Amino acid sequence: MPDALLLIAAVGLPFIGAIAAAILPTHARTAAAVLAGATALAELALVWAAYPTVAAGGILRHAAEWMPSLGLDFSLRMDGFAWLFAGLVSGVGALVVLYARYYMSADDPVPRFFAFLLAFMGSMMGVVLSGNLVQLAFFWELTSLFSFLLIGYWHHTAAARDGARMALTVTATGGLCLFAGVLILGHIVGSYDLDRVLASGDLIRSHQLYLPALVLILLGALTKSAQFPFHFWLPHAMAAPTPVSAYLHSATLVKAGVFLMARLWPVMSGTEEWFWIVGSAGLATLLLGAYVAIFQHDLKGLLAYSTISHLGLITLLLGLNSALAMVAAIFHIINHAAFKASLFMAVGIIDHETGTRDIRRLSGLNRFMPFTARLALVAAAAMAGVPLLNGFLSKEMFFAEALSAQASLTLLLDILPFAATVASAFSVAYSLRFIHGAFFGPDPVDLPRTPHEPPAWMRFPVEILVLGCIIIGVLPSASVGPYLDMAAHSALGSATPDYSLAVWHGFNLPLLMSFTALAAGIVLYLALQRHLRKGTEGPPLIRRLEGRRMFERTMVFLSWRLARSLEGVFGTRRLQPQLRLVVCAAILAAALAVYMRVPGPGNLMPADIDPVLALIWAIGAVCALGAARQAKFHRLAALILLGGTGLVVCITFVWFSAPDLALTQLLVEVVTTILLLLGLRWLPKRLDIPGSREVLTMARRVRDLSIAIAAGGGMAALAYSVMTRVPPEILAQHFLERAYAEGGGTNVVNVILVDFRGFDTLGEMTVLGVVALTAYALLRRFRPASDSVDVPEQQRDQSAYDKARPDRTEGDTVADWLLIPSVITRLLFPVIGVVALFLLLRGHDLPGGGFAAGLTASIAIILQYMVGGTQWAEASLRIRPMTWIAVGLLLATGTGMAAWAAGRPFLTSYFAYAEIPFIGDVPVASALIFDIGVFALVVGATVLMLIALAHQSVRGHRAVPRPAAAQAAATPAPVQVAQQIPAGED
Repeated sequence: MPDALLLIAAVGLPFIGAIAAAILPTHARTAAAVLAGATALAELALVWAAYPTVAAGGILRHAAEWMPSLGLDFSLRMDGFAWLFAGLVSGVGALVVLYARYYMSADDPVPRFFAFLLAFMGSMMGVVLSGNLVQLAFFWELTSLFSFLLIGYWHHTAAARDGARMALTVTATGGLCLFAGVLILGHIVGSYDLDRVLASGDLIRSHQLYLPALVLILLGALTKSAQFPFHFWLPHAMAAPTPVSAYLHSATLVKAGVFLMARLWPVMSGTEEWFWIVGSAGLATLLLGAYVAIFQHDLKGLLAYSTISHLGLITLLLGLNSALAMVAAIFHIINHAAFKASLFMAVGIIDHETGTRDIRRLSGLNRFMPFTARLALVAAAAMAGVPLLNGFLSKEMFFAEALSAQASLTLLLDILPFAATVASAFSVAYSLRFIHGAFFGPDPVDLPRTPHEPPAWMRFPVEILVLGCIIIGVLPSASVGPYLDMAAHSALGSATPDYSLAVWHGFNLPLLMSFTALAAGIVLYLALQRHLRKGTEGPPLIRRLEGRRMFERTMVFLSWRLARSLEGVFGTRRLQPQLRLVVCAAILAAALAVYMRVPGPGNLMPADIDPVLALIWAIGAVCALGAARQAKFHRLAALILLGGTGLVVCITFVWFSAPDLALTQLLVEVVTTILLLLGLRWLPKRLDIPGSREVLTMARRVRDLSIAIAAGGGMAALAYSVMTRVPPEILAQHFLERAYAEGGGTNVVNVILVDFRGFDTLGEMTVLGVVALTAYALLRRFRPASDSVDVPEQQRDQSAYDKARPDRTEGDTVADWLLIPSVITRLLFPVIGVVALFLLLRGHDLPGGGFAAGLTASIAIILQYMVGGTQWAEASLRIRPMTWIAVGLLLATGTGMAAWAAGRPFLTSYFAYAEIPFIGDVPVASALIFDIGVFALVVGATVLMLIALAHQSVRGHRAVPRPAAAQAAATPAPVQVAQQIPAGED
């Protein structure tokens, strides 16, 4: 299989599987499990297919240009180290899928679970296989997003929601720091390509920006791997289903941080800063996690803190600036994945078959679940570092490195071996508590379920993992040796040290430390029996030091107290003061820029003013002033005058030979005017209340007029300054020369939008889609003032007239009045559609394009709503605006990705002449498909906001029906002043 296809499939296959799982029926449990299992096994097969190449020291690479001018490419890279992690992600993932099939309840929406799990698998594959640092940061944040969805899968429970929120907040914040550090690192190296970065170690360590880059990157890694002081989020993530815990906390999410530190170890380590930051965080986490784990009563909580401790061990090894410690860290990553995944699955079996994970309620399960008990016993022994199991070997390597560490502070060298032994003793103690508390002792009583062995296939993944612990522990060189050597050489290169995976190294100090830790752990567990039987929550001495409480207080301060304080200073309940602050800030920023670089007089003489154009501009100015004057009391008049100003701008564009701008301006004016007209009736009334403070009102108006004059005058002066000088290089000339030669179109404006600046347009399309969805969501929740909800007075009179006559039904009068307009608009609907199609197809060479065509089609739909009503229009047209938005984004993105198939950068256009019978050669450009995407998105976004406004009328009349007595009353209802907005108030 070609390298490119293998790498793309390895990253893309899980996402395809996730989409397929998401569209399955809610209760298609078996089908979703089969799909997820097949995807995971296919991933594992792809990883094994790459083994011959990476085992020989080769590197699989694939790169597709994205934005080459910025050094951004879609780059995939697999060496031996990435292969090892990819194998863990896919192999453990396949076992977790099989386990989850029997663990998840039939009442759960299992396809959604597997969709999230596969998407997370794809994100992790993207992290380990990324060959570009910016791309790595992107997949890094995807892992945070999908882990949030997995942890909060049982979102009906508060613990799941809180745990997911905490995990996302901490890891996503760390991801932002990582992104900033990656940008600095790319600036230092001059490239974001991982190969170039890994070859620039001396340059990076000697650069003055090394420390900021190091701190930011480590913030991302330490938060993801739950290292002190960011460790608190991991135990609360235990609210996730146990398969999620087994996957995220053994081979994937929390391993991403240590993967990143190991990946960048050759270029970032070797300094005092690396040693103190990484080593201190690892040592503190190792001791704290192991100590707290002893006193956890929830089995998953015990394993969560043990995971924190073992990740601290790996981090400490990476921080020792030793190549042999790096090898030991990689070895322990493998071992930890095996025994920790099996232990989490064993806890899930206990919870599934007994109904509880509380160790205070569990005992004697060995007699009810003997096979599970023996599997858990072996896995826990591996975690404790018992000889002839995999955990013993990597822990002995850790002891050896603790004894041989080098640092400028000798006191730390004296403490490190002692701390390593103490942490290992703690691990023995909590492993003993896990096994003894759950499986030995008297028979359990008052359990929610009668304990028994799980289905054989549910236990099978645990058996495979435990078998791996035994094989690696007995035959390390023959089993894991080749893979560890491959990963170590790919990560360290020529600096790879000599090491031995022999089970027996003779009687030495590391062996003595191991047996000392085993004995001390047993004694410690026996000494703590009385305290543990009390069932006291929290560890002694540091019970009040709770990370969750600190996190919650921080979040309350940031999102409530600080926000309220800032709102009190800058905020207001009215839109006008907020807009005033924004405009004033913009004026000050522009004034500062002009003051720092005062432009001199222009080098072009102003042309003579045409009297006709001056008259047109005068009309526009009068309309603008009139709109500002009437906006307080006569909104309809102000809107009409504002439309007059827009029409003057449109005429100005025509005057100066800018037909594309004129067409767009005209269409925008039509659409926005109609949408604003639909929204006018929902605004509260304004009344001129006698006795209001007229002096203050006049002062406010003078202030607003001054701000408006300053903003408008400043923009006019800036425009005049630009237009009266010749720039040193005319940017337009570049596009004029290349529009047809490289873009295949003669309409330069359209070619710029869909080709030269296509990436900007794609971003703007995304923003427009998000804004439309946001406006729709807000308007669905919008509840207008009570005086705006009622049916307008004219419609009430028409309805009363219809009801008073037996030969008429309600609505006949409105239908009669709108008969001719409705017939005309319905006849014009296909005509306007043809015009929109005409504008779309001609846009690449003549004025038009997807945006103008989309607005034109939107006008046709808006007219149907206006004359036919909301219910008739939606029943007749069957418009699905969200589908239009999705199709538009997919077409635009797909056009960009299609360029990769031809080996060109993202969004590179292609044009040629297609020979059509009886017509001849017709120019065809791939940018037309992109433009169709623009068209679809504009239609969807515009119609979605129209529907949100139109539904207000339907919902408002149904929600607040007008009483019959009020309909018959001839006198108007008394005005409630509390509902009105006094004139002149801000």
